[in-house]
Amino acid sequence: MAITDAIVHYRRFLKRRNYSAHTIRNYMYTLRQFILWVDVPIEQVTHKILLTYIDHLLDRRLRPKTINCHLDSIRGFYNYLIHEEQVAMIHPIKRGYTLRLSRPLPRYIKEENLIRLFDVIQSRRDRAMFMLMLRCGLRVEEVAKLTLAALDLRRLQLIVYEGKGRKDRIVYLSRDALQAVVDYLRVRLSSRTRRLFLVEKGTCKGKGISVRGIQKRMEYYAKKIGLKVSCHQLRHTMATQLLNADADLVTIQDLLGHSRIKTTQRYCKVSNLKVQRDYHKAIGAVMQRHGLAEKGLTGP
Repeated sequence: MAITDAIVHYRRFLKRRNYSAHTIRNYMYTLRQFILWVDVPIEQVTHKILLTYIDHLLDRRLRPKTINCHLDSIRGFYNYLIHEEQVAMIHPIKRGYTLRLSRPLPRYIKEENLIRLFDVIQSRRDRAMFMLMLRCGLRVEEVAKLTLAALDLRRLQLIVYEGKGRKDRIVYLSRDALQAVVDYLRVRLSSRTRRLFLVEKGTCKGKGISVRGIQKRMEYYAKKIGLKVSCHQLRHTMATQLLNADADLVTIQDLLGHSRIKTTQRYCKVSNLKVQRDYHKAIGAVMQRHGLAEKGLTGP
């Protein structure tokens, strides 16, 4: 099979598997870079050639996460050739080729800094956008794609259509999030677009605000209060606050739209307040059971 035909067929395969347009675009871009670099027919690529390509990406000083994205697209392409097109060849990517990544803990925003942040947000649109991230755990992409039809203010909920992994989910509106959305709807520009949040100035006025546009607004407010704050930290903060309020981990997973409970469990390492509270409750029960409290061994 000609390489051009193989790529076209692979693209169609990804679309049939309901991959998002963003994912397909990234896969095609990274795959194209690999094909332009390799100097042998695609079915003759060996483990050694693949390792040389990884070295090439490292020499370009790409981040390990970016290199792993390249490997994911190449792996997927070879899986397709071997299993779907029945090409007789050895898969060039062995287990263990993926680069190890550091796993920094999610960063949340302390209460006093949250107050400072929202004190400087005077725009009703911006306040509503960021309140939905903080109270509903929405990703910035989900806020940008939110439509008027997704709102159900009477039931205090909204539907996130095609979130990460193209999954739909329902999230719920707190009183302050509801108030922020209602306040924004009262001044929202008249527009034919279905998007909830619109650009308010410039040549794109009346069109849906982009992901980058939302991020730039957060950067503006973060600079104003002199703190490093990101949109995604609002989502982390929501999860941490719920966990500290003893919300069930599975509930938090469902609200955030996590595919795996392990992703949600990472918030446990951040939520020191709950860990501290659970520790003292449990250790108190242990000491009572063994009669240590009466012996003056209760600690400070």
